[in-house]
Amino acid sequence: MKHLCRLEMMLSSWYIDESGFGGVVRTGQIQLDHALVTALVERWRTETHSFHLPIGEATVTLQDIGILWGLPIDGQPVIGVDTHRKSEDWLPICEDLLGFRPKTDDIKGGKLLLGCLDAPLAVRLPSDASDDDIRCHARMRILQLIGGHLFSDKSGNMVSLMYLSFLRDFTVTRTYSWGSAVLAFLYRGLCRVTLCTSQEIAEPLVLLQVFSLKLFEFFFGF
Repeated sequence: MKHLCRLEMMLSSWYIDESGFGGVVRTGQIQLDHALVTALVERWRTETHSFHLPIGEATVTLQDIGILWGLPIDGQPVIGVDTHRKSEDWLPICEDLLGFRPKTDDIKGGKLLLGCLDAPLAVRLPSDASDDDIRCHARMRILQLIGGHLFSDKSGNMVSLMYLSFLRDFTVTRTYSWGSAVLAFLYRGLCRVTLCTSQEIAEPLVLLQVFSLKLFEFFFGF
């Protein structure tokens, strides 16, 4: 058990932290307050990209993301398209970077079913796990974060495999401005719902909730 604990610490310390996602992991699981999020969304104004509250205007900034989640807010933009690949083309890439080969049905339109990551992640790393095994485990956890929290879609159970290319080398991963991408993703979702071009929002709502609680704590002391 001690060996397993050391490996888990190594995973978080050397790879997930190194990639820039350690802060999101340490935030842990947060129960979403749908009433709070709905109230905030209703007060979003597309003209100013801010929430119009009784205390004045407020908005989520890059600095907030950097402080609350520790995501890199400087660096290269997170952009890329891999729609030209077929499901069969992704299988060897997943096997190489994630350490397992998903079923063809688990990949649709360049997106991976998040549920297929549960079984591999549930397996404890052995005490003699190789460096490649630890890296694959870290990539699966990061991909789960990306699809489940940072860039979630309305299905809530798919993640774009495009992000795998950013996770090949963790020292390069943190050179991208993930914070900027998350902020843009959040703004786009809020604007779409406000302008009625979408009836649902699936953006990083946990970030919105954490931000609002910190805001209320600052102004009202709770």
